[in-house]
Amino acid sequence: MKKSIGVLGLGRSGVAAANLAVKLGYNVFASDSKEIEIKNLNKRVVKEFGGHSDKILNSDIIIKSPGVHSDIPILEKARKQEIKILSELAFSLENSKYKKIIAVTGTNGKTTTTDLISKIIKAVHRDSIVSGNIGFPLADKALKTTKNTFITMELSSYQLGDTPGFSPDISVFLNITPDHLEYHKTMRAYVKAKENIFVNQQDGDFAVINYDDKICRKISEKTRAKVIFFSKKPLKDGVFFSDGNITVNIGKKHAVMKPKINIVGMHNIENILAAAAASYAAGVKLSVVEEVVSKYKGVEHRIEFIKTLNGVDYYNDSKSTNVDSTRVALESFDKNILIIMGGRDKGIPYTSLKELVRRRVKSIFLIGEAADKIKKDLKNAPFIDCGDMENAVKRIFKTAVRGDIVLLSPACASFDQFENFEERGKVFKKMVLSLKSSV
Repeated sequence: MKKSIGVLGLGRSGVAAANLAVKLGYNVFASDSKEIEIKNLNKRVVKEFGGHSDKILNSDIIIKSPGVHSDIPILEKARKQEIKILSELAFSLENSKYKKIIAVTGTNGKTTTTDLISKIIKAVHRDSIVSGNIGFPLADKALKTTKNTFITMELSSYQLGDTPGFSPDISVFLNITPDHLEYHKTMRAYVKAKENIFVNQQDGDFAVINYDDKICRKISEKTRAKVIFFSKKPLKDGVFFSDGNITVNIGKKHAVMKPKINIVGMHNIENILAAAAASYAAGVKLSVVEEVVSKYKGVEHRIEFIKTLNGVDYYNDSKSTNVDSTRVALESFDKNILIIMGGRDKGIPYTSLKELVRRRVKSIFLIGEAADKIKKDLKNAPFIDCGDMENAVKRIFKTAVRGDIVLLSPACASFDQFENFEERGKVFKKMVLSLKSSV
């Protein structure tokens, strides 16, 4: 008799997990709490929308999508019935083959670092894929992997928290600041979820960790893996940035790389250092690392240059979905910033941005649900209420003068007005690209 799998949540990873389960011969039942239209779901999947009924309790295994809260009533019932509950990541890994897994986490910088690592690995290993929150869910390609496949993945606290037994060959921990507290409730729970990237690693594995981040440095003691620190300052042992160069001091290895760096901001120096360290741990020659870094232009939606118009530079930082990410973006430019902020609040105060806003921002153009909270936290800042993106871009176009920097860096989730941050960024870019010179 075929086993039955239930899938909770039909976002991208849930759909991918359901399709994989069908290919493996399971009877699949999928449930989503919302009334949504699903594309690319195998027709053999039985599905329900608008709530989770007890039907899913007829499953032998339940696969929980990232973002579905662990304490919802249907999962409590499942635990009482001793139904096995897996994350999409765990289920996908059980059905994948691979030579090495390189996993990246952190509050900010994950996508850029993962993308850069994947491009470096791809330069020397044709059988290489990138998955997780970047590229595609691993479930989409699990059955196409081989014993020679290198898997580079970006992992969120949701995915790591749901996969306590996870153990990659190389882990990368970039930084940690408050985020997703509406989900994890406490900073301690958020950190604990992130720690799953390296707590199960063994001797012979590598953990690439940000030495400059106090929390990361402290919890690095919890891994058995060989720790490779990276830093913006010189290190006796590790990978660091100095005088525009990247120095590798690991054991007996001492080398200096002099790549051309095309992406702005000191945070991107950290991302490059982390990618270089992880790639070195994966056995890639530093000459290859230097070559790929020199060609790298960054990722879409992360301080992405769009165009210059009338002497004004426009940047898309829609991936800035938290306060610390917006801080990083503001630190990337000296002054004359016209910033678009707002969206769905994530429970983190905006007050930490006060000094940066005072010194570098000319005007804040507010959109979305969080506008009032941003005004309350950043009181006396130069606010312009816009409501939505279209109005914000129109008002900025009338306001901006030569030498200004226009920056979409919302510090909020996008779900109040957009499907995701990608859609938000694409809408912004389309509007900016449609603007015509007034000269």
